[in-house]
Amino acid sequence: MTSRRIARTYYVIAFVYTLSASLIWGINTIFLMRSGALTLMQVFVANAVFTGSMAVFEVPTGLVADAKGRRLSFLLSVAVLFVGTLAYVAVPALGGGLTAFLLVSIVLGLGYTFYSGAVEAWLIDALNATGSHEPVDRVLARGQIFASAAMLVGTVSGGLLASINLSAPYLARAGLLAIAFVVGYVAMHDLGYAGRPLSWREVPGEMAKIGRESLQFGWRVPNARLAILAGAAPAIFLEWGYHAWQPYFLQLLGMDAVWVLGWVAAATGLASMLGNWLVERATRYCGRRTTLLLGAAALYAATSIAVGLVGSFALALTAYLIGMMSAGVFQPVRQAYLHQVVPSQQRATVLSLASLVSSGGSMMGQAGLGALAGRTSLALGYVVGGALTSLAIPPLLAMRRLGGTPDLIIGQAGRYSACSTLALPEGVSTAAERDVEVTRVA
Repeated sequence: MTSRRIARTYYVIAFVYTLSASLIWGINTIFLMRSGALTLMQVFVANAVFTGSMAVFEVPTGLVADAKGRRLSFLLSVAVLFVGTLAYVAVPALGGGLTAFLLVSIVLGLGYTFYSGAVEAWLIDALNATGSHEPVDRVLARGQIFASAAMLVGTVSGGLLASINLSAPYLARAGLLAIAFVVGYVAMHDLGYAGRPLSWREVPGEMAKIGRESLQFGWRVPNARLAILAGAAPAIFLEWGYHAWQPYFLQLLGMDAVWVLGWVAAATGLASMLGNWLVERATRYCGRRTTLLLGAAALYAATSIAVGLVGSFALALTAYLIGMMSAGVFQPVRQAYLHQVVPSQQRATVLSLASLVSSGGSMMGQAGLGALAGRTSLALGYVVGGALTSLAIPPLLAMRRLGGTPDLIIGQAGRYSACSTLALPEGVSTAAERDVEVTRVA
């Protein structure tokens, strides 16, 4: 397989997987409140349990990805989500309530943790194995563009399907998950990575080993720890903010039209896509990842606060979309930074640790902001949540002070971005020379 074919496979997987997921993103809160007869606070509790289950399962599923293969982990993700999605539809049909939704949320959380980290780990190892010289920032950003395009199609389609029947987007999602399974089975192959035998008796010991490696290669490495913390701060608000805008925007709009939610979710996808596109352009002129990360983090915090303050549907929507655009810049650049400081054999493990920390922050954020909004207002939830996202700035500043290779954006053949003040001299070409020169310059 060539690096181009690997990248294309990654783009297809990102598109189909996100398309299947995004069908319900714009209407999930309304589905739980109307079909499931849950209160708004109970919806946030269900979402918090879903996020908490992701935190619990991150390490065990990371073990599967590192020991048995990233392809197997992806296929397990799709299979579990297929079952969980059908169970989600069955709960209100069978008269189930909050407890049943909580159980299904745990199953869905398990499904997503099989995906998190595994596909990106597969991509990076496969690209390295085929000798790709393209900055991983751009490949990840293009993958985000495909995912955002899928989100655009999925959320509009989900809103239209929900206007016919609130269960229809979930049934369509199950069909797309079946397609994703076939794509992964046929086109996804582990390259640049060798699995290892693992029996059930070895699982407890391996989990303890993964915990130690997570600390050794993730938490105890300053660059990795700071990148993990910088990603966890926006996660405190991101998930709650996405679910809360559905009832909040209808409240600001003064009408009860579910189809509007699909179009708003589609606009959110376009905003994220624009942010991903900006990464493609900005990495050609910006020499340091922390420059992009700091700008994106500050803009996201400011616009999130504005959503709760403006009191107008049009202004709140505009601020929210600008914030999602900045999130579209932040995510792939932060992931690219993290990939630079993680060894290949521990890549999925450390990425799972990063997801675990983010999931923990998201769970607390959803529960805390949900309780705050229930007692006061959704608007105040956005103000407080937006302020909390600014906690990403201190670790980003610390990452900038550390400098070094992970902060430098390297282009084709090891050249730095055009306008980087840290560009290497013309005579530096070999990998060894680059490493020496990067250390000296940094």
